[in-house]
Amino acid sequence: MAVGGQQRRPVVVLYERIADAIHDGTYPPGSTLPSEPKLAAELGVSRPALREALLLLQEDGLLSVRRGVGRTVNDRPPRRGFEHIQPLEELLSTGAPLRVTPLLRALEEPTDFTTQHLLAPAGAELRFWESLLNGDSTAAALSQEWAAPEGVLERTHPAFAGALRVAAPQTSMLSALTTASRGLTLAGHSSITATLLGRRRGEQLGRPADTPAVLITQVIRVEGTPVLAAKHMLPTGAPVLPVLQSH
Repeated sequence: MAVGGQQRRPVVVLYERIADAIHDGTYPPGSTLPSEPKLAAELGVSRPALREALLLLQEDGLLSVRRGVGRTVNDRPPRRGFEHIQPLEELLSTGAPLRVTPLLRALEEPTDFTTQHLLAPAGAELRFWESLLNGDSTAAALSQEWAAPEGVLERTHPAFAGALRVAAPQTSMLSALTTASRGLTLAGHSSITATLLGRRRGEQLGRPADTPAVLITQVIRVEGTPVLAAKHMLPTGAPVLPVLQSH
């Protein structure tokens, strides 16, 4: 979950208060949280806001619900910071973020991919960015990002559309949106597939077409509304992508 800026939503602030209490041992691993009415009273918040924050904590792997027991803290809750959505150029870096080299910045009609993941209607114009993520000497990844139609971005968060219009070329779309989120809760879902680069992507990355690669498909949503869909191609030899698992 991504949070940023100084004017944060009450639910985000509440999420962080409970997450901090989990990590500082106020609610240790394996413990059961107080009931919703009692916890809301202790924190001085409304039950609807508390319930939304608790659901986000469940989604991020800090809490589990046990029938007949209630909400319990997971034995190994994710470390602080892993709840934040990060642009790929930051996740792959071992020091400074990788450089974003723009290949294409354009408007496109919906494809099967964007219709499925962004629910884009026929005839819509979608902002499309294709970029290389470069390390010291070689390209580490090829990134393709599509934003939801501008009207959807405006309704979801007015700053999103403006951020994409004025973003520097050496910026990824996800970086522009997370910077503009100003405390708005972003939810991300990714899937990972093993594949081969193919001719075109191989040429772009300077690798043979039959180079093994990992294809990451990513969708970013705001309260259920998809605002960004992306494909990231990482060839063999790319920096390690950290993956957090919890149970």
